[in-house]
Amino acid sequence: RGGTALREAQRLRHQVFCRERGILPGQGDNGVESDEFDRASHHVVLRQRRGGDVVGTARLVIGYWHQGRPEGFPMLHYCGPETLRGLPMGTTAEISRFALSKARRQQGEAADRLLRYGLMRGILRASLDLGLTHWCALMEASLLRLLRGAGVEFAPLGPAVEAHGIRLPSAAAIPGVLESGASRCPDLYRFVAERRAA
Repeated sequence: RGGTALREAQRLRHQVFCRERGILPGQGDNGVESDEFDRASHHVVLRQRRGGDVVGTARLVIGYWHQGRPEGFPMLHYCGPETLRGLPMGTTAEISRFALSKARRQQGEAADRLLRYGLMRGILRASLDLGLTHWCALMEASLLRLLRGAGVEFAPLGPAVEAHGIRLPSAAAIPGVLESGASRCPDLYRFVAERRAA
């Protein structure tokens, strides 16, 4: 949740969301992008094998119930709480701040796809470690298509919203993702879903 890895994730987020895309303000001149959800999140970083540079990051934001309403998810800034009705709050996390290094993305479509799959593998591993059963997210159509091709199927929760671009509120049951991926894309599934050795 904290320490050096979080700071590295926040620096990459600043590079992607503040400098390259200009959709988030960043935190002054310190070169990081952070918000109030970081402290309640589990952060995933994807490192380059040679050199260890962080080339991708995402976070799992853990929500909660408050007075019968879901709270603590960034997507609730853009969607009403009814969007998340039916999801088990105790075991659901929102995937957000999904960011990839521009230098790595520019190496071509295959490299970009591999980075996204690598980051999803990290998200899946962290989710299984945390005992999560569901994901929710605001996702671009291009990412939804890419994940669908890997057997990672997100279902829409409602109409598209404007959230720094058009995004679709979506959710996925993690056991269903594992089952679908194993049958539809077994080779890719082994890459995405392979667990760490005990």
